[in-house]
Amino acid sequence: MNVWEFIGSYWWLVFPIGGAFGGAIGGFLKNARKWDERRRQDKLELARIKYGAQTAATEQQRVTQAEIDRTLARHDTVNRRWLDYELDIAKIIDYPLMTDMREPLTYDFHRAKREVDALRPGDPAELTDPARLAEYREAVRAYEGAFDLAEQEARRRRAADFSITEQQALVRAKQLIALADDPAASYAERQNAYRRATRELEGLVVLPAATTDSFEQRIAGAIDAPHADSES
Repeated sequence: MNVWEFIGSYWWLVFPIGGAFGGAIGGFLKNARKWDERRRQDKLELARIKYGAQTAATEQQRVTQAEIDRTLARHDTVNRRWLDYELDIAKIIDYPLMTDMREPLTYDFHRAKREVDALRPGDPAELTDPARLAEYREAVRAYEGAFDLAEQEARRRRAADFSITEQQALVRAKQLIALADDPAASYAERQNAYRRATRELEGLVVLPAATTDSFEQRIAGAIDAPHADSES
């Protein structure tokens, strides 16, 4: 029996075989569509994960930069508060404890200042390292606290630790500093007043080099170079 005779004799088998074959094809196509859909969903999920990670990293970088800026600003704030004393001889005379290193709270403040200044990087980008930022932030916190305590004690005690005679010397020194800082006074008056003021303060108040340098620079025209009135 040849093929055509077989087909002619068993033509009715075409339907179940065709149905089974068609079902297999249909199942294959259905599975292929599911596989394609799964691939598409997987790609979408990977894209979401990647985009989410990038967004999180960007957000973390923004938060870190904000924290760096806040910490630097806190450091600068305490520095400005200290400069209000360091650049004002009259204020140091009013609150002499702020420069008296024999006072424990004052010593702690100046030590905290040295430590935090040493930890502050020249390039703020270095603080993107979490450990570096944490160390610097803690130093700033200690600096703030030490300054607050030293200032509170200095304002509480003022010149109470000095004898009446010493307090009188402080008053005279402050008056002389005001005269030395008066641009309306002559060169000779300003120079003489400044020298007398520093003598009054000897052994009583410590004037940091930055304090005297700043004062002398402010009146440099009077102290460093004689005016016409002194030459005539």
